[in-house]
Amino acid sequence: MFKRDAIISHHFSGAKWHQGMPILALLFAASLWGISWYPVRLLEDSGIDGFWVTLFIYSGTVIIALPFIIKHRREFIDNKWPLLVIAITVGWLNMAFILAVLDGQVVRVLLLFYLSPVWAALLGKFVLKEQLHVLGWLMIAIAIIGAVIMLWSPELGIPLPKEKSDWLALSSGFCFAFANMMIRRTGQVSIPVKTITGWLGVVLVSGILIIITMTPPGQLTLSNVSLAILYGIAGITLMTLSVVYGVSHMPIYRSSVILLFEIVIGAISALWIANEGIQPQEWWGGGMIILAAYLAARSNIHEDVK
Repeated sequence: MFKRDAIISHHFSGAKWHQGMPILALLFAASLWGISWYPVRLLEDSGIDGFWVTLFIYSGTVIIALPFIIKHRREFIDNKWPLLVIAITVGWLNMAFILAVLDGQVVRVLLLFYLSPVWAALLGKFVLKEQLHVLGWLMIAIAIIGAVIMLWSPELGIPLPKEKSDWLALSSGFCFAFANMMIRRTGQVSIPVKTITGWLGVVLVSGILIIITMTPPGQLTLSNVSLAILYGIAGITLMTLSVVYGVSHMPIYRSSVILLFEIVIGAISALWIANEGIQPQEWWGGGMIILAAYLAARSNIHEDVK
């Protein structure tokens, strides 16, 4: 969902920052993202189909952003093609993540999503022509080994995702990395415009998928539709602003490590609320993925291109 929403905020330049508030903001945001699977499942349980849940939630964010869109429409128009790529990428990123947590095991989805540093490193290497140093290659190796351990199936004999939710989580993580790359390449576009473009992209992608699949909305009521839109207006917006504030006032390596707290909250909440456990095999593989994400966050995995 665009911390997923606030992916772009890693490139938000800040001035002097207070020590405590940015950390609290990031912990608050990570906690909310870690529990975000629960209201989404409640909305589905109320009768709304998953595609439509996503559409209604992000329609809420677009509603609150509408005055800004109108005021800065020229910036959207002048950068329409790169922003369209960002919109589609972020749209699928959030759509896939929501569908994954609706159908899959929460912690497993989060861990597979956090393979995104691997995709980011490889995109940097082969698309941006950045040079990886030793720590970067080590991070990739650790993450891949962790994924192999997590995904290993004795029945299949090969480390491939077992469920649709696995594929959705992996594709969401890849789009997170790809969107991050696109953000870096569109430095001429302001941070708010990029953020709102991501929200618009979710509405666009979910709407297109609804039309293509001809998915019925389910049992819509004034109550559940209003709650979905309100969650977008209040919940998603609040989480996004918290992340933007936090990463704008501290070094990227620190904010990225703090945001890994999302996995902890996700694991605790899934166990407590949904009674979802995780197998030892997934703990080992997931632990390696977290270690790889930590290494990526603590150090610049790319060398500067001469």
